[in-house]
Amino acid sequence: MPADDKWKANMEKVAYIKAFPGLLHNWEQLAGKTVEAVTPLKSKAGVAALVFTDGSFIVAPALAAEPYELGEALQASRRYLEPRHREAYTEYDQLVTRDKDAQRLARLENILGAIRNNMEQIPELKDRLKDLVKEWK
Repeated sequence: MPADDKWKANMEKVAYIKAFPGLLHNWEQLAGKTVEAVTPLKSKAGVAALVFTDGSFIVAPALAAEPYELGEALQASRRYLEPRHREAYTEYDQLVTRDKDAQRLARLENILGAIRNNMEQIPELKDRLKDLVKEWK
């Protein structure tokens, strides 16, 4: 059947592509490699083939990482990047500290606001808060 032949031909092609010489399968394999070319793929915006000088290659997604991914990348790669970007890391650390402090103060305000908004509806809240403060002393 022609449909079966087409299916078999496609399966063989896919198997060969997945085992193509030089195809890298994980990020660790990129260590120490030098990029020779970046070839954008027409079929999917933001995706490209990275070709290395040793003939290996990998398909990579767009460089539009989410902020939390970039922050994690900066922390995970700090020992490699900081020697080349000391001032940037100093400013980054200050911004992280400011963000954490602002988050802590915002949580405090949220908690205090919830207490104020519920004092009338929950009369025992005041006594429970006094007890809680006594526990911390």
